[in-house]
Order: sequence, then structure tokens, then C-alpha cells
Amino acid sequence: MRGRLGRGLPWVLGLGAAALLAVTFYYPVATVLIEAVSVAGGVTIEPIVAVLTDPFYVGWLARALADPVAFGRALLDAPVATLTGSLGLIGFTAYQALLSAIACVALGLPGAYVLARYDFPGREVARSLTILPFVMPSIMVAIGFVSMFGENGTLNRILGALGLGEIDLLFTLPIIILAHAFYNAPLVTRVTAAAWENVDARRIESARSLGASPRRAFLDVVVPRLLPAIATGAVLAYVFSFMSFAIVLALGGLGFATIEVWVYNRVTQLEYASAAALATIETSISLGLTYLYLRYEASQEGIREGGGGGRPLKRKPLFGSLTPTRVAVGGYLLVVGVVFVGPIASMIIASVTNDAGFTLANYEFLLTRQRTAYAFQVQPLNAILNSVFFAAGSLLLSVPIGTFVAVVSTRRFRGRKVIDALAMAPIAVSGVVVGLGLLRGLVFGVEVWGYRITVTGALAIIAAHAVAAYPFVVRNLTPLLGGLDRRLTESARSLGASPARAFLDISLPLVWGGVLAGAAFAVAISIGEFDSTVILATGTESYTMPVAVERYLGRRLGPATAMGCVLLGVTSGAFLVVERFGDRGGLL
Repeated sequence: MRGRLGRGLPWVLGLGAAALLAVTFYYPVATVLIEAVSVAGGVTIEPIVAVLTDPFYVGWLARALADPVAFGRALLDAPVATLTGSLGLIGFTAYQALLSAIACVALGLPGAYVLARYDFPGREVARSLTILPFVMPSIMVAIGFVSMFGENGTLNRILGALGLGEIDLLFTLPIIILAHAFYNAPLVTRVTAAAWENVDARRIESARSLGASPRRAFLDVVVPRLLPAIATGAVLAYVFSFMSFAIVLALGGLGFATIEVWVYNRVTQLEYASAAALATIETSISLGLTYLYLRYEASQEGIREGGGGGRPLKRKPLFGSLTPTRVAVGGYLLVVGVVFVGPIASMIIASVTNDAGFTLANYEFLLTRQRTAYAFQVQPLNAILNSVFFAAGSLLLSVPIGTFVAVVSTRRFRGRKVIDALAMAPIAVSGVVVGLGLLRGLVFGVEVWGYRITVTGALAIIAAHAVAAYPFVVRNLTPLLGGLDRRLTESARSLGASPARAFLDISLPLVWGGVLAGAAFAVAISIGEFDSTVILATGTESYTMPVAVERYLGRRLGPATAMGCVLLGVTSGAFLVVERFGDRGGLL
């Protein structure tokens, strides 16, 4: 009986994980898709066609689709004038993502050079900070940029003290691009620095011994090793910028709306049909981009494996006599201080200052609001407790699901790649789409065999957070499980242990650091999750700290910065755990 239970337990866990994913992810996404292709109970693509032929959404492309012949003639007569004009909502989303990806590469590459080629105190800490995009709430980044680059922000105060003119970057395209660079440039830095550190120094020495100059050796040996990593970072930055929501909502508003922001706007206006059609188009684009990225990653896997195992390049001390290179690095560090350190420091400073100087009035406002708030107002303590409660619920769901998916990913069987793709699909689907699907499905209710099943907003939020978090558990555990010596588990099996017992007694203790890192990621992502939460918490008391920050931002900056600092303190604890155990996992 014990043996049968041991053999059957993996199947039970597998069915449970599949059922949870089906209910919390695939059913909500299917709900959005069905609503986008159905009118009055019939299947039709009219809602999607209506979006793709509306100049508001596709700009000049609508004219090309409406009358291709006339558009072609106009294009031949005046190509620049024909293509000039509005890009439409979808075109602008792609355009700002392209500019953001370029900015991410421009800011990330020098950082990769500094990490890979120089030694300096705190280098490992600086390298660990490149995981911040995974654990830092996007709405908190937006608050930091408002505090830094707003009309009364830190930058204008410094410019005023120097007698220079003030600038206001809020609600402009440059601030959106800069914020995306803050968020995604560390990804470029991390993957490129890792590739740079794996360059075999002997190849460069061989090229130099054959007469190549330092520049030629760099172009012929180093650059080919870096290009795949740079392309990987650029594609990831593009995908993340394309699906960006909180940053664009807070810094751009409807004047610079992207697909995500407009879907949210349609939901708030109760225009669910148009929201579903637009969300379906966005999901198709993001899935296509993710598919191309995964194909590219697979094509580069053999190249990366073939280039490892050599002698790494010797690092140089960062501090020493002034050279042009060190001066350039110093200038880059100044840019880092403005772009990366400045917003967070400005948020902290703004939370404890006003025109009169130092003050705790913003934190006192939070305490007063907690005691005297009306039912429709945001209470800070409730937001904190909700965030902790949702994080705990997300942890209980995401870690078991992620662990099981990681175990499956390390087994060889027919159809494994299909299962891997289905399990990791949540990475390519935005939280806004998941939130819309949960709202239209489980929250509004679904009829099953004559019974109407509904869930509360709180349960839906936990489900959405778990869906967003469990892929990071998988990414931390899969390389560790794949690197285990299978002879250990085979020996346990030969001594009579069931597969479940062998995993619990042998495999799990060896990868426990990855489990802890994955759990910390799950907590951090849940606490900072904004995209799906702001949809599911609308009109309810299930608001979290990020939602509270956004609601305060719409009224007063001071309380928003104070709430942002509270959120920073909570997420920093999760970051410390990730930094402590993260290098044992594959994601880091």
C-alpha cells in the first residue's frame, strides 16, 4: 500500500497542479479570448477586425487595410507623407517598446563592461542589484520617477540651486523610456556580463600572438560571444516594455497610453468587449515575441555550451591612475546615480520633507487616515495586511506548482517541450489580461451543471499572484534539479524508496536553496504585483500596497511617497532573501 501511494503521489500532484493552472490561468485567458470572438452568442472575428481597422488603434495602417490600392498609389507618390502621422495605439506601444529596448541596451552595456572587466569593493553587491527588476514593484519605480523628475522633484531643485532652468518630464515619452530603462537595463547588464565573463582569455591571446591588434581581437573574439547575450537582453527589454502597465499609467497617462493602459481604461468604463478584443490582440503579439525569443535561445544554447570552460579574462582594478577608460567609467557611474539611484533616493527624501524642511507629516497622514478613513478611502494598515495575506496565499500555491513543474521539466519524455511551453505561458501573458479574465470569469461567476460558481476578489487576487510568481520558482529550481547526480536517486530507488520518497529525502534537500529563492521571489512578486490587482481590487476593499500607492498618487504626492517607502521596506526584506539564496538557482 505504501509503495502504491508513493508511486501514485506524483500523479496526484501533477493533476492538482494542472487543475490549478487550468482554473487560475488558462480558463481566465480563454474567457478573454472567447469574449473577443463572440457576439450575441455567435462566433465572429468582427470585434478583432474592428480594432485592426480602426485608425485609433492602428493609425495609417487602417487606410492601407481599407483601400490597399489607393494607399499603394499614395505611398509611391509621397512615401514620407503617407507614412507620417499617427501610429495608433498598437503602433505607439511597439514604438515606445523599441525606443525603450534601445535605451536599455545603451545603459546596460557599460554596466556589463564594468562588472566583467573591473574589480572594486562591492562588486558582488552591485551584481546582485541587477535582479531588482524582478522584485521591485513597478508602481514604486513610477513614484520614484515622479519624485525625481516632476515639476517640484529633486532634479528641478538641483537645477534651481544652480541657477538653471527647470524641466518637467512628467507625461512625456522620454520619462516613460527612462523609467523602462531603469527597470530593464539591469537585465541587459546581467546577461551580457555573464557572457563577457565566459570569454576564454586564451582565444584573445592567440589572436594577439597572430598579429591582431587589441581592437581587432576584441571585434573578432569578444564581440561574437557578446552579441547573442545582447540580443537576448534587448528582446527581453522589448517584451517587458511592450507589456508595461504601471509605469505608463503613472508617468504617461491616457495621453501616452499603451495597449495595457487602454485595456484597463476600457475595463473601468465597463467596455468589456472592446477590452477583451484588444487584450487578445496584445496576447497574440506577446506570445509571438516570446516564441521567437525562445527559438532564438534554443539556437544559441549549443554556442554558449561550446564556448565555456576556458580561462576567464583577468579583471583590472577600477580605482587607480586616471585613464580615458576610467574617466568614461566615472561618467557612466554618474549617469547610474541619476537614473538608478536618484528616483529611489528622491522618493525617500520626498516622504520626509516638504517646503519647510524635514517633516513626518506624510507618515502621520497615513496613521490619521487609518483611524479616520471612510469606507471608500484607502486605509494603509489594511493595504499592508492585504499584501501580506495575498503573499502568503500566493506562496502556498506557487511554490508547490513551481516545484512540480520544475521536476517535470527535468524528465525526458515525449511531449515534454509542449508541457514546458504551456507551463511557462504566464510569463508571456500580461497581468492585466489575467486580471480581466478572472474578473469576467470566476469573480462574475460561471455556471457549472446548473450551479453558479463565484469567487471573491481576494481569492482571485491570490490566484493571479500565484500565476505571476510560480514561473520564477520553476526558473530557480530547474537548473538545480537538472544538475543533480541521478545515481543518488537511482540508489534510493534500488533500496525500495518510491519516487516521491526519493525526491523528498534526496533531491529536495540538495536544491533547498533554490526553493527558498523561489519562495522569496513568489513573496516579492506578490507584494509588488499591480497589473492584475488594480483590476480585481476595483470597488472592493482588497487593495494592496501598490494599489494604495497608485490611489494616493492621484491625489497627493507626499502620502504616495510615504506608502512607497513602506512598500520598499517590505520588498527589501524579500530581496535580501533572494540575494542570499539566489545564486544557487538558475534565474540568477
